[in-house]
Amino acid sequence: MLKQGLSQKLLQKLSPQQIQLMKLLQVPTVNLDQRIKEEIEVNPALEEEEQELPQEEEMIFMKDAEKYIAESIKETNDENTISETNDPAESIDDELEPDDIDISEYLINDSDNEYENNTENSYNIKQESRSIPSAETTFQEYLMDQIQTAHFDEKEKLIGLQIIGSIDEDGYLRRSIEAMVDDIMFAHNIACTESEIENILIEIHGFDPPGVGARDLKECLSLQLERAHHDLLGIKLARQIIDEYFEQFTKKHYKKIQKSVACSEEELKIAIDLLLHLNPKPGSTFERGTKKETYIIPDFYIIENSLGKLEIGLNARNAPELRINEGYRNMMKSYEKKGKNDPKQKEAVQFIKSKIDSAKWFIEAIRQRQRTMLNTMETILAHQYDFFLSGDETKIKPMILKDIAEVTGLDISTVSRVANSKYVQTEFGVFLLKYFFSESLSTDTGEEVSTREVKKILQDIIETEGKNKPLSDQKLTGMLQKKGYNIARRTVAKYREQLGISVARLRKEL
Repeated sequence: MLKQGLSQKLLQKLSPQQIQLMKLLQVPTVNLDQRIKEEIEVNPALEEEEQELPQEEEMIFMKDAEKYIAESIKETNDENTISETNDPAESIDDELEPDDIDISEYLINDSDNEYENNTENSYNIKQESRSIPSAETTFQEYLMDQIQTAHFDEKEKLIGLQIIGSIDEDGYLRRSIEAMVDDIMFAHNIACTESEIENILIEIHGFDPPGVGARDLKECLSLQLERAHHDLLGIKLARQIIDEYFEQFTKKHYKKIQKSVACSEEELKIAIDLLLHLNPKPGSTFERGTKKETYIIPDFYIIENSLGKLEIGLNARNAPELRINEGYRNMMKSYEKKGKNDPKQKEAVQFIKSKIDSAKWFIEAIRQRQRTMLNTMETILAHQYDFFLSGDETKIKPMILKDIAEVTGLDISTVSRVANSKYVQTEFGVFLLKYFFSESLSTDTGEEVSTREVKKILQDIIETEGKNKPLSDQKLTGMLQKKGYNIARRTVAKYREQLGISVARLRKEL
């Protein structure tokens, strides 16, 4: 039976400003300039103060940044704060009479309300995340140029271009010959046979770079060996290995190969070295010219001062100088002089008021972003102080998002947004904040250590192992257990895979 009733519920919802703040928080420094420009484009009441970058590098240090932020949040009206305002566009009552509009707060100078961000002591980075345009020929263009200079008739040239169009960026032909017959018929209305395509493909195999147009790794290496000089030391044995013992070669079963071909260990080593110097991805030589180069701009700087203490520096790009457009304030002054009884200006005043409110909110959101970032970074520094002081990975302590959230009073999701997109520059390199978060592992004494410390020790052991007889996961487990780490073999295998290290058999060298 259906019935109606009234009930009260207590719900917690994020305001539009809070949602936008979360999005703004996860914007890295490299993209912050673009985000501000986008906001300026949609809100003419907001503008960025232009100033020349100083010649010498400066930065906001922790004590200065905290003072700056504390001063910048002093507002004369509580409704300017992000936590208490609603959407500025919705804050104006459509029924509000012109003489009820209070414009006094909009006539105050930005400097009086401290909307401008004082970055006098900020660190101005002259580097920018940019893409360097490349004038180099792309891989496809390079192959097409060779097609044009080959002795092909029109039909053969069309077939060759179809083959080149099917070659991927690694230089391999993944499309089957049978499927390409249909492709040429549909695309060019030209009938051709599989043997015709095969003949053109053989010609393309002679193009540069060597190995291009191969259908698998074996054919790729074989094509490169065919182009190698026949008097090259070990070339004959290398060709035999690829043609007859390719599977054993990929699995590094060198003893079986040596026994089958009846050669000395030195002869086998020369042939294997020759094969290992071949290029398994012929198209990779063109990657540098086609891929964009991106530079990381750190959000924080940690340096050691003259007293041996660490200090946090905030990148000045995180503290842009924003202010309310003076022209919009002049409009409000003009409205006050003309009188508040002019109903024709009501709509214009409401529009101006909404844009100024929106600009104030965005400036406050930038400040809130700075406070959150500094608070998070200060806590991470305190937790991982030994690492930032020495750069020794084994001194990284176990730390999870919850540990930082409890100290800072922030939500775990907020800490996650900061950790996943912000970088810190130290004297030992540039690190993503997420790098410092890791689970814990117990030692035989009951002490908890970071899994990153265990991975570092595991990596060091593998780097110093004998390459002719690499250590198995079981032996690696025993060595770690002797060092006092309670760890299982499957955990060692997992850490090894996370480090991108192959199993012992594939690490073997002659």
